[in-house]
Amino acid sequence: MIKFSVLSSGSKGNCTYIEINNHKYLLDIGTNFLYTNSKLKELDVDFKDIEGIFITHLHIDHIGGLKRFLKEHDCKVYLTEKMFENITDKPNNAVIYEDIIPFDGYSIETIKLSHDTPDCRGYIFSDNNSSLVYITDTGYINKKYFDKLKNRTAYILESNHDVDMLMNSKRFYPLKMRILGDEGHICNKDCAYYLSNFIGDSTKMVILAHLSEECNTPELAYNETVTIINDKDLLIAKQNERTELIEL
Repeated sequence: MIKFSVLSSGSKGNCTYIEINNHKYLLDIGTNFLYTNSKLKELDVDFKDIEGIFITHLHIDHIGGLKRFLKEHDCKVYLTEKMFENITDKPNNAVIYEDIIPFDGYSIETIKLSHDTPDCRGYIFSDNNSSLVYITDTGYINKKYFDKLKNRTAYILESNHDVDMLMNSKRFYPLKMRILGDEGHICNKDCAYYLSNFIGDSTKMVILAHLSEECNTPELAYNETVTIINDKDLLIAKQNERTELIEL
């Protein structure tokens, strides 16, 4: 069984709690220890029961709370060789992986994403009955992964910005081009396009993540996607509020 809750999602910090076959993990930890611990307590989870932290990439909004968390609880940290080479504070219990991380009774697989960082990964958590896809911080998703991503039970997928809001914002032009580029972020329309290729009969839920506070709104993201997911549950992950604990 897979359970999960997005604890925080956005440019100020990202962290997701995932429980698979009673093993407890965090996916990224860009939030500070007090916030992370308080949200885990709301789920009746002791932070010392976290067995490991999976890192998507090294931007501060995804690893900003890692050093402090490891001072309180020195759990395993899963990251690629490129991430390990480039991270400033090397974790004591680093586990270096590339594409598949096998466990007893379940698996955690990664796909390469396209972001302006030495390495960036999306994750697929799978047990015998269900699967969860997590993809944020990428300019696009390579078509070679489409078959692997189809008909999963749940998706946490980036819906970062509305293109018109971004272009009309006060952000500097190079930053706009960075966000729109192949190493930037997925916009609402592209998120809907990817989901239209991925979701299937086994899909139960979609969570839109990493929304820009300045260049998007929950309503715009929701309305762009809701028309293509039919009867699936659709939620919006927030910056300072966790989602419910979801069981797949």
